[in-house]
Amino acid sequence: MDLDQRIKDKMMKNNIRPSMPRTRIYKYLLEHRNHPTVDTIYKALQSELFSLSKTTVYNTLALFTDKGLVRAIGIEDKELRYDADLHTHGHFKCVKCHAIFDFELDLDTINLQGLSQFIAEDYHLNVKGVCRNCQEV
Repeated sequence: MDLDQRIKDKMMKNNIRPSMPRTRIYKYLLEHRNHPTVDTIYKALQSELFSLSKTTVYNTLALFTDKGLVRAIGIEDKELRYDADLHTHGHFKCVKCHAIFDFELDLDTINLQGLSQFIAEDYHLNVKGVCRNCQEV
């Protein structure tokens, strides 16, 4: 089964009508693991989807987030980024080149002192610093 069909099947399984804009936006997220913003996705797809609007991209990403197909990442101060990789992992943002990198996160080794009376349902770990490439410059 090709990627387009798997995307359509996943959407239908999640009660999402697989319209052309929705399938292309989701495919873009699967193919571009750089945690794109709404603007990035819009600019990348507008030449092939002439009727695409930023509102459509916003609404589609909100729907995907609500249905659990993608995660919204709040590592930026004023802008959300989106990630279709749903396995548990953290994000590192380089303060020089602004790239965002995934890193593995072992929830069994994280000490959540003071939260013994709580049930954690979701984890987001964002780290900012200087990446290896920028350190070498």
